[in-house]
Amino acid sequence: MTEEVKKSVKQDFKTLFQTYAVNVPKVGDVVKGKVISVDKGEVRVDIEGLTTGIIRGHELFTESREYNALKAGDPVEATVIDLENENGEMELSFRIAGFQRAWDKMKKIMKDGLTIKAKVTAANKGGLMMKVEALAGFMPVSQLNPDHYPRVAGGDKNRILDKLNEMVNHDLEVKVIDVDEKEEKLIVSERAVWEDSQKAVLDTYKPGDTVSGEVSALTSFGAFIKFGEGLEGLVHISEIAWQRIDHPKDILKVGDQVKAQIIQLDHSKIYLSIKRLVDDPWKKVAEKYKIGDEVTGKIIKVEPFGLMVALDKEIHGLAHVSELSDAPIGNIHDKFKVGQEATFAVVSVEPMEHRLGLRVAGVKGKSAKKATKTDEETKPEAEPKTEEAQPEANEEKAAE
Repeated sequence: MTEEVKKSVKQDFKTLFQTYAVNVPKVGDVVKGKVISVDKGEVRVDIEGLTTGIIRGHELFTESREYNALKAGDPVEATVIDLENENGEMELSFRIAGFQRAWDKMKKIMKDGLTIKAKVTAANKGGLMMKVEALAGFMPVSQLNPDHYPRVAGGDKNRILDKLNEMVNHDLEVKVIDVDEKEEKLIVSERAVWEDSQKAVLDTYKPGDTVSGEVSALTSFGAFIKFGEGLEGLVHISEIAWQRIDHPKDILKVGDQVKAQIIQLDHSKIYLSIKRLVDDPWKKVAEKYKIGDEVTGKIIKVEPFGLMVALDKEIHGLAHVSELSDAPIGNIHDKFKVGQEATFAVVSVEPMEHRLGLRVAGVKGKSAKKATKTDEETKPEAEPKTEEAQPEANEEKAAE
């Protein structure tokens, strides 16, 4: 072989080596190849003619459908976890590459707004654990559609959990609403799918519209009303009636047919009001009740700070404890009972605040006490602070 030929061969080998050298993968790289064989829980892959790779054990990532039915000749991608094992083969993982592809796929699904199926695997008091293809996800209770939302009287968390557990092993149609690969957080929503299906219907409504529907559920915070084509809205307890009530069941029961006004539309969240379809009776309260009038009322609530009294169907008043007797009252429950009727004097009328103050007829009340204190102002002792100094605060606290 002449020197010229030797030089040419050497140059060709150098070029070939450099070409392959830059393509030699490193640990952590994703490589492409074709399946050579699938046997006894091991998959051998030809890595672009450079070497043979092997995937075995938990690195097979059988959770993903794309790796479940591999056969010779199939193109695959895998992650390098060791350049050479005891048999001189490159150790590869479908699991690492598979998870990366799974996260990338979830990002695309969220971006495209696609609907996918996910299985409920477990439940806790905050929501549902989901299997979303190869990944673990979570659905907060708030993201369930209205039909699956666990409405439990009193908000008992144990009963809510029982309701959620009934959904374990069920498949649900969901949308991906949050993907954070770094934190391994995947949040899905069934409500978003429902919102899409109802969008055309929701677009036909606007705030101010009146709807007719049926009371579908009662909770401590309000009443749910079903109306239209599968829609449901919430009437907060403060929007049920103009007077203060302790619980929606005081006014409504499941199955009642009612009319309500839409006051807010927030995607699929619909907020309604029943009371706004009725004139506010407090606008004319000053025409019906004047300071100094004596009225008959029924006691509807007995509290440490006083009595809630129904003067008629719509107007309730407060008789503060300081207006119940000129003598100290030991236990207010011993003297006054719910359902008892009594005569009261009107001592204040505040239409804007929906307040009306009462005093038991014949009782001198606060005015007498203030006069007594004025006569005794020369005494050195400071005037003691009593509960009567803050009736409004106590009343508001009770109303909450």
